[in-house]
Amino acid sequence: MAKLSLKVVVAGRTYPLSVNESEQEKVLKAAEDINKAIKLLQENYAVKDKQDLLAMTALQLATKEGKAGAQAPADYSEIEAKLEQLSSDLDA
Repeated sequence: MAKLSLKVVVAGRTYPLSVNESEQEKVLKAAEDINKAIKLLQENYAVKDKQDLLAMTALQLATKEGKAGAQAPADYSEIEAKLEQLSSDLDA
């Protein structure tokens, strides 16, 4: 399966990713959902810090996944690594 190079914008930052063609739409949709959730949180709460908004969004999406039903557990290791990198970038 062919790999594609994508540039995904999450919380105003661009992240280069390599994904399988079959995953492209899913990755772009996930980034869109994250950005929408962040925007809603910003509009409804007095939170300005991107790291706090990302953490709140991660919690919302993780609990939403749990309600979806008896799906196979998702592998969040790559997402966790990206969030850790984003957190360290924000701290710098």
